[in-house]
Amino acid sequence: MKNILLLGLALFAFTAAHAASPQWPRTIDTAHGVVTLSQAPTRIVSTSVTVTGTLLAIGAPVIASGATSPNGKLADQQGFFRQWGDIAAQRGVKRLYIGEPNAEAIAGEAPDLIVMSATGGDSALRLYDQLSAIAPVLVVNYDDKSWQQLATDLGYATGRDAEAAKLTADFAAREQALKQQMTLPPQPVSALVFRHDGKAANLWTAESSQGEMLQQLGFTLAQPPSNVHGSTSQGVRKDIIQLSGENLAGSLNGQTLLLFANDDGDAERLMANTFLTHLPAVQNKRVYALGNDTFRLDYYSASNLLTRLEKLFIHSR
Repeated sequence: MKNILLLGLALFAFTAAHAASPQWPRTIDTAHGVVTLSQAPTRIVSTSVTVTGTLLAIGAPVIASGATSPNGKLADQQGFFRQWGDIAAQRGVKRLYIGEPNAEAIAGEAPDLIVMSATGGDSALRLYDQLSAIAPVLVVNYDDKSWQQLATDLGYATGRDAEAAKLTADFAAREQALKQQMTLPPQPVSALVFRHDGKAANLWTAESSQGEMLQQLGFTLAQPPSNVHGSTSQGVRKDIIQLSGENLAGSLNGQTLLLFANDDGDAERLMANTFLTHLPAVQNKRVYALGNDTFRLDYYSASNLLTRLEKLFIHSR
């Protein structure tokens, strides 16, 4: 409840801070310097498939986006994330490229704003100077903030302030209602992504968007043993602890396991894993898959997550 109230106050303060200032031009302090926009953009190109979902959620005029590998667990035939692929199709969002960013394709759309991520596999930062000659480039981080904060930031940059504020407020209300109705499984919980090879996992920390959302809903995150620091093969990160080998079983010490970016088949694989059958959560069949679309949380995937939790933990009285 405290976190939700703080979010509401922060959104109110953000809105109030800009209400008295002229609508345009707007100056945005980005991860790659200051950008000044003379008017609300009407043709936005997103080079980050992760950020595209949040732009769509606030109704920003996205005309084209980069994509990831199509027809996988996470993406549709276009290479757009499944949680918002249908919405992108309805709004006529064009796929520009798959994976490697293409400056020529971006220029061909004549954008008046280009949005890119500062980090992550979908970052096009190396093309910043080249793309800046085409249109203003807004560089955002999505790995150090909640999707709500990203929506607020993008709302200001695109003139969709009111839409972003309503979106986050409505979600907070739904989240709070769910918290009041749920019967939580035994606590604490280990929240993780179970790798398909069955030999490793990423454990979400309290600093991750997933961990933060679970705590807002009343879940308590289990703490791995103090001597477990995890691998750094993906770089030094605060949102996950990379587990493998002997650290895997020893660190999944929650009374309940919540699997992100996994489906029911993955949950069954985990429970059948010889090295994990002794875990209390496995023995008591408290292993729950929360859907393939929960690896990166945007409004759509977070909303789907709430729906999944409703089905799992709201019992008829």
